[in-house]
Amino acid sequence: MKIGILGFGSMGKTHAYCIKNLPFFFGGQVNATVVGVCTKNIENAKKAVSSFDLGFYTDNEDDIIYNDEIDVVDICTPNIYHYEAAKKTILAGKNVYCEKPLAVNYLEARELACLAKEKGVKCQMVFNNRFMSPVMRAKEMMEENRLGRILSFSIKYLHSSALDTVKKAGWKQDRDICGGGVLFDLGSHAVDLIYHLCGEFKSVIGKSQIAYPVRTGVKGEMWQTNADEAFYMIATLACGAVGTFEISKITTGANDDLVFEIHGEKGSIKFDLMNPNFLEYYDCGAPDGNYGGNRGYTKIECVNRYPAPGGIFPGIKAPIGWLRGHLGSYFSFIDALENGKPICPDFESGAYVQLILERAYESAKTGKEVLI
Repeated sequence: MKIGILGFGSMGKTHAYCIKNLPFFFGGQVNATVVGVCTKNIENAKKAVSSFDLGFYTDNEDDIIYNDEIDVVDICTPNIYHYEAAKKTILAGKNVYCEKPLAVNYLEARELACLAKEKGVKCQMVFNNRFMSPVMRAKEMMEENRLGRILSFSIKYLHSSALDTVKKAGWKQDRDICGGGVLFDLGSHAVDLIYHLCGEFKSVIGKSQIAYPVRTGVKGEMWQTNADEAFYMIATLACGAVGTFEISKITTGANDDLVFEIHGEKGSIKFDLMNPNFLEYYDCGAPDGNYGGNRGYTKIECVNRYPAPGGIFPGIKAPIGWLRGHLGSYFSFIDALENGKPICPDFESGAYVQLILERAYESAKTGKEVLI
């Protein structure tokens, strides 16, 4: 499977790392290679290729998209460029692996999802947190109805990266490039996880926050902040559950703090990305008694206990980290391509998440609850 990467910032490097290391984690039968890299700065592309042995380099995405040698186009560019690159790739009859969010609005995202289906190509979203072992165990437990009817949930995704107003703003803080603010960047992951685990949404109420209206721009100038630095949301799901989202890059003391809780009639689960090896589970059916009996949250040691061929390296008891989710995501994609399996999460999922983000922004603008 020959892959061309568009964009080589932190995500381009992450994807290249995953592709090169898939055989270690999933066995030598996984055969995928990066054969080309494109960035808008030709020197950056040249450096990426020479540093990591990634084939040829170019500053023209068409050299990747229309290259007959390439099977997959991996899109790691800023959000505003996703739509055009993905559309050209699909029309060229090639498969797409695309960073979130799929586009900058729902109409574009929906068009891409429909086009992929029409052309019969396989297109996967990079919702990498789905592939952390505790999240996969949580999904399994939800499908087993271990929690019963879902009543409520909460999810937080917190960073501290926008607290320094002297530091130059990055493109993810600029609505003109990102398409949104922190809701697009971190919120897309949070929305996808609740959608993945609990099902479709019914309505949303959103509230955005800009704590620092003026900060240093990308060129060192004083710049008017144009995108949300934090976003808060109340959502009602189709199943009747009600829950909250807190998405922020202005949380003092936060690192990559993704935490969720889901509460049902029969039990509850908790997950914390900063403690990624365990899923906590509360079973209402456990016997109560003196001193609590056997009631209480149990830590399930998910660790690296992936089903074969996923747990072979570095061993089932070895702790996992953030990169393991990306490795699992990429393996899922390559496995689907090579063995005719369905893509999950596909562009349909990407478009649905885009719809929720758009409705949340609409609610923040109008101050009203918005139906999905």
